[in-house]
Amino acid sequence: MTENIPNLPTQYEPQATEAKWQKYWEANQVFKANPDKGGEAFSMVIPPPNVTGSLHMGHALGQTIMDIIVRYHRMNGKNTLWVPGMDHASIAVHVMLERELQKEGKTRQDLSREEFLKRAWEWKENSGGAIVHQIRRLGLSVDWSRERFTMDEGLSKAVITAFVSLYEDGLIYRGNYLVNWCPASQSAVSDLEVDNRKVKGNLWHFRYPLADGSGYVQVATTRPETMLGDTAVAVNPKDPRYESLIGKTVNLPIVNRQIPIIADEFVDPAFGTGCVKVTPAHDPNDFEMGKRHQLPFINVMNKDGTMNEVAGEFAGQDRFVARKNVVQKLESEGFLVKIEDYEHSVPYSDRGKVPIEPLLSTQWFVKVEPLAKTALECLDGGNSPQFVPQRWTKVYRDWLVKLKDWCISRQLWWGHQIPAWYAVSETGGEITDSTPFVVAGSEAEALEKLLPQFGTNVKMLRDPDVLDTWFSSGLWPFSTLGWPENTKDLDFYYPTGTLVTGFDIIFFWVARMTMMAGYFTKTMPFKDVYIHGLVLDENGEKMSKTKGNGIDPLLMMDKYGTDALRYSLVRDVAGAGQDIRFQYNRDTDESVAVQASRNFTNKLWNASRFVMMNLDGKSPSALGKPETGLTLSDRWILSRYHQVILQTRQQIEVYGLGEAAKGLYEFVWGDFCDSYIELVKSRLAKDAEAGSRLVAQQTIAHVLEGILKLLHPFVPHITEEIWHTLTQTGEEATLALQSYPEVDSKAIAPQLEQQFELLFETIRSIRNLRAEADVKPNVKAAIILQTQSETEREILIAGEIYIQDLGKVDSLQVTSALETEPEQTLASVVGTVQVLLPLTGVVDVAALRSKLEKKLAKVENDMKITSGKLNNPNFVNKAAAEVVQATRDSLAELEKQAEILRDRLRQLS
Repeated sequence: MTENIPNLPTQYEPQATEAKWQKYWEANQVFKANPDKGGEAFSMVIPPPNVTGSLHMGHALGQTIMDIIVRYHRMNGKNTLWVPGMDHASIAVHVMLERELQKEGKTRQDLSREEFLKRAWEWKENSGGAIVHQIRRLGLSVDWSRERFTMDEGLSKAVITAFVSLYEDGLIYRGNYLVNWCPASQSAVSDLEVDNRKVKGNLWHFRYPLADGSGYVQVATTRPETMLGDTAVAVNPKDPRYESLIGKTVNLPIVNRQIPIIADEFVDPAFGTGCVKVTPAHDPNDFEMGKRHQLPFINVMNKDGTMNEVAGEFAGQDRFVARKNVVQKLESEGFLVKIEDYEHSVPYSDRGKVPIEPLLSTQWFVKVEPLAKTALECLDGGNSPQFVPQRWTKVYRDWLVKLKDWCISRQLWWGHQIPAWYAVSETGGEITDSTPFVVAGSEAEALEKLLPQFGTNVKMLRDPDVLDTWFSSGLWPFSTLGWPENTKDLDFYYPTGTLVTGFDIIFFWVARMTMMAGYFTKTMPFKDVYIHGLVLDENGEKMSKTKGNGIDPLLMMDKYGTDALRYSLVRDVAGAGQDIRFQYNRDTDESVAVQASRNFTNKLWNASRFVMMNLDGKSPSALGKPETGLTLSDRWILSRYHQVILQTRQQIEVYGLGEAAKGLYEFVWGDFCDSYIELVKSRLAKDAEAGSRLVAQQTIAHVLEGILKLLHPFVPHITEEIWHTLTQTGEEATLALQSYPEVDSKAIAPQLEQQFELLFETIRSIRNLRAEADVKPNVKAAIILQTQSETEREILIAGEIYIQDLGKVDSLQVTSALETEPEQTLASVVGTVQVLLPLTGVVDVAALRSKLEKKLAKVENDMKITSGKLNNPNFVNKAAAEVVQATRDSLAELEKQAEILRDRLRQLS
């Protein structure tokens, strides 16, 4: 009875299906890892998104790639762990909370640190981590029972342990240095958190009078407000223009302070006048010159970007307001020479989105060179992670070689507070540069260290700064597995297998993880680093909030389904590291690419429905594997199936996920749905010969189940749903834990596949001729196939039944030579096979000739118009190059159509 046959609904509803399986996988802890099970381990850690973040296309691509890799290894029998988590994002949380406080008319200074942190934790529990819920929509096969947060108890312990260890080994120090200061967040930022932007600005030229009254030197600067802190003027020692001035002094305008003229090879004689102002407290290059020449360091700026009391009459003014006023003052006093337009690179805070200010500040630093040395030794010794694409290895090496010490302290409250305690009883209750301090794992330990030196009356204060977020993220591959404790997870799953990330954080994160791991675990944290490109907008531009050109992946998932978005993104990956241009129509919120993948899932769904309707209610296991009685078409589809298993495995193993996705798409849509299902339909009919029908059922069921397994890592939800229905498996099993298909090399028959290519090309040619002749679908026609090749004739005769069935052929003649040329035929050629469709008695030849003549007349008219455009110099010279090329392509296509139509008319004459 058909009502007992398991089948799918007529329409595929992705949202309901996807939600169902996401809930099932998580509720049943399908992806929970267990190191006690042993076997070969494969592990990954998810790059932790910011707690303030929201899902964007970069996340959707990166995490889909990760999920494919993890699901593939799990289905290959590996003991798999994928750890999810989230980063506390110090600066982002501060910006968000301080905006909320502004609405209340407050700043964080109006709250105690404890009150501020209480708000932060409340926000994190109630609203933070929305991105994790959004990521769940992607159907990621992570072990949610092991979800981590960079400020959870275990990771906080790891951070303290790492800091103390690095400090005790002399790799962390505290000092007064020039740092990148973000006035917006009022915190130091690392070199890697600086975004250099090209800005159209000015180059101001000023006169600095010589103190002896003999003239002046002319300097050029892009930051006039900092001249208030100048402590020298520098020239190149080899510049003959200034040789006689070296050692003299000038009067600093406005300030009236005498400063020396020094010689330093850093000065570029070609820049400006070849004579530069030196402000050691406000410029990194000047800072180095200041140290070389023992110059004073004069800071003229507050941490909020306003001028301080040293700036005199400009004190309290915003730095950019002061810039205008300083220029105006210099002009009024006759020191301004000229102002030039000047495009230059300005460093911006990646977090605060404002120009950074080089500022002298006491901060904590990591000595990077010893850590980088270990990572470089691993690189040279062959123990380094393998980068995919390989070209990123050089970028990684160059970065390790050029590293500067890492400023790790941030003037924020949300984050890991630096584990240093100061004996403020020795400095009047305040933390100063000279206050004695100790680094310790806890307050009790700190007190124990301070007591012997300062006695029981010692008063301690903990350093108020927190650590750079990337410090904790650098420990992520092993801290998430339980380090510094020697846990089972750490012992079994470390080092991890693959890291998947965008190229834009190789410097921020990847190298920091390798340096930290090399130091703390004596091994690299992952075996491979897969670098994927960016998802660009429809115009090939990088998506950003500033440009407002982002595309919401949640919108795409709501519209087309998660599996469709996943498959679309991965299919478009032409190669590792290459960017993807996302096809999107902003007017309609539609994507051609995602729609194509949705069509693919619909095709799979409908094909699966057809298969199940023809299995008499039996599952693939009940039917048994196809082994005997195979027809040519059965052997062909099994050969193609095992060929695609081989190709898919090979591509995934080398991270060719885009090629794997394309190959599966072509096999499922073309070979299985459009070809094999059509070939086998007559054998699946109820009145078909029983033995042949059973073999057809076995073959089609076996291949469909294999397709679902092959596709599962790419489109997990729809394949899980179809598999359960097809196999009639209850909730005790899941497709996610089935074995990935293995290749049977004996089933691969390249020669047979080539033979079927000839058959399919011939069938396509017959169908095209029928369409051109307007032969109705219900009318069967006679076909003549002529070839002198004995091999081709044998293939065509062997496949006669397929040609007749799919080409709707009444009588088929396969011959080496035509005895007489049939009158009024349409013909085409496949290889060396001539395909002839006799028209007499099948169509109205006069009507067909009239139709073709009208079509040719229209094509020739279009050719005339298009050719006229290309012969018009105004069009060719003024139109965009791509428009001209498109017109040329159009003309070529029209000429090809005209040639085919003329040939058809000749055949009918």
